[in-house]
Amino acid sequence: MTPIIPDEEYVKAVEAFPAIKFTSPVDIQHAADGSNRLFVAEQNGIIRVFKNDSLTASSTVFLDIQQKVTSGGERGLLGFAFHPDFKTNGFFYVNYTQGNPLKTVIARYKTSDLAATKADAASETILLTFSQPYDNHNGGSMQFGSDSYLYIATGDGGSGGDPMNNAQNRKSYLGKILRLDVNGTTKGNYGVPADNPYVANTEGYYPEIFAYGLRNPWKISFDKETGLLLAADVGQNTREEINVITKGGNYGWPVKEGINCYRPSSNCNSSGLTDPILDYAQSDGDKSITGGYIYREKKVKSLIGKYLYADFVSGRIWSLAIENGKAGANTLLFEKNGAVSTFGMDEAGEVYFANYSTGKIMKFAVRKF
Repeated sequence: MTPIIPDEEYVKAVEAFPAIKFTSPVDIQHAADGSNRLFVAEQNGIIRVFKNDSLTASSTVFLDIQQKVTSGGERGLLGFAFHPDFKTNGFFYVNYTQGNPLKTVIARYKTSDLAATKADAASETILLTFSQPYDNHNGGSMQFGSDSYLYIATGDGGSGGDPMNNAQNRKSYLGKILRLDVNGTTKGNYGVPADNPYVANTEGYYPEIFAYGLRNPWKISFDKETGLLLAADVGQNTREEINVITKGGNYGWPVKEGINCYRPSSNCNSSGLTDPILDYAQSDGDKSITGGYIYREKKVKSLIGKYLYADFVSGRIWSLAIENGKAGANTLLFEKNGAVSTFGMDEAGEVYFANYSTGKIMKFAVRKF
């Protein structure tokens, strides 16, 4: 497939920090504390921090919880997010897998000194744990919304085809987007937002659930400008998809895989299901979507307002126009950019992506004709 060249400029990928690299990077975040720092999670249980400067020569360990984390395959330290008031309270949150039998742990850590380059590894406060029946499809992405609630993406628990129907089961945390009030205490170390869709249900549905019917959402993000919540969901055998997540939405898995019926393979009941705004076939070698961010920086004009995403297997990267929650033009930017494991955004809105294999952090730039 030949890349479509945007009008007036050619978008290229460049190394953002040529002198440094990471081991199996899976998440990139900033602390919104005015420090101009970036943080990268390595799958084995380490978060590293460094100054957001192209001349940066090294990173330091911000948090090391390797002894707690069970990693390998799709397991490990899979996501983290800084409290909106991190600058004053020093709190941040991690999502990792642990133990045998395997479970997901959502925990809070803190820094004792807000200017410190290292967090207190002994400060763990566990918010929530839930069992993982298999070692794959653990999700892991976490983001704070403008409402200051923590949104957590979980996979369906693994194996293939969701044999336990976890994604459709609202008495399970698996295959969901969860929404927690990290400042609350009604559930122990967190609370449940009063407007979560199942707070008042009498069927036993978990009140933490915000949306459901997802297979393995590998990265969620909010648009800085519109507040739109986007989730890239990895498919089973045929389709990869991008969803706009809304409160109470059912995104279909395993009844549907993308726009196709999955269980049953034809004539499935689609009533009440929300289709993706975009999906694509795996037949061209694209087999594992990695979700990104809507670009709001000004440096690459042709990308402004576009959702940037990739495929981990093929190495392709696209930009998708989204207006009023609907998909527009989908532009292939690059081919063969390695195993893109995550995207990230800095305080200024610059978007980065990580190559899982090389450990390099990349960004977007312009090559004028």
